[in-house]
Amino acid sequence: MGFIRRKWFQIFIGGLVLLYAMEKTLIATNNLNFVPSVILLGSFLIPITFVTYLYETLPNWEVSFPAMAICFLWGGAVGTLVAGTLEYNVLKTLGFLPMLGVGLIEESAKLIFPLGFYLKGRLRSEATGILLGTASAMGFAALETMGYAFVTLLRSQGNLLVLDGVLFARGLLSPAGHAAWTGLVCAVLWREREKAGRAVLNWQVLGAFLTAVLLHALWDIFNGFRGATFIASINLELLSMLVAYTSLTLLNRRISEAKSPLI
Repeated sequence: MGFIRRKWFQIFIGGLVLLYAMEKTLIATNNLNFVPSVILLGSFLIPITFVTYLYETLPNWEVSFPAMAICFLWGGAVGTLVAGTLEYNVLKTLGFLPMLGVGLIEESAKLIFPLGFYLKGRLRSEATGILLGTASAMGFAALETMGYAFVTLLRSQGNLLVLDGVLFARGLLSPAGHAAWTGLVCAVLWREREKAGRAVLNWQVLGAFLTAVLLHALWDIFNGFRGATFIASINLELLSMLVAYTSLTLLNRRISEAKSPLI
């Protein structure tokens, strides 16, 4: 029962209670002023909880809270801005954007602020890389979820059940999506620099980045199509879960690696 005293658990439970109270108040009063609060809290609850969990779990990190906050807020905001602009421009000129291109753009955009800390060279442990990478990715995921939630609310004509479904699904899967992909890349970046004693761009780093792009593309593909039959829909869902499981497994390996001394 020691997890009850953990900050991540307290944040998660407190956030759930507050979100429930906000929705009940919104329904009871029909006061639309609560809608932005519901979307904001629902979008940020699991991302903040997951980053806090890693902050409490990983050893030997050197990152300060302001650095994590910068990656989470500014990294997420700038990442969504850059990704959205590039994707829009490509769509406008080509008329379509392959899912692989989406993965390449978004995985690059999420690295902007973590790379800034990486190039400064003062924060060197692999655990630090994981924290900065997942913080930026979770800020990106939270803001992206806010957009999806807002559009869903409009299209469903204010259906809170549909809104809750989007917030729950995207929040629950975000650690196995954006966080896992960017966390993987940053873990390898910091690990390889720790081995070499300097900033490096080698095949291990490129391999991690291309793996993240491929997993991102596969996730978008399997979630972007609807099966023509019930069986086809189930198969697509299973493939999506396989991508999520693979992504989270790779991140967990990097977390375990960060807990062990470099040999």
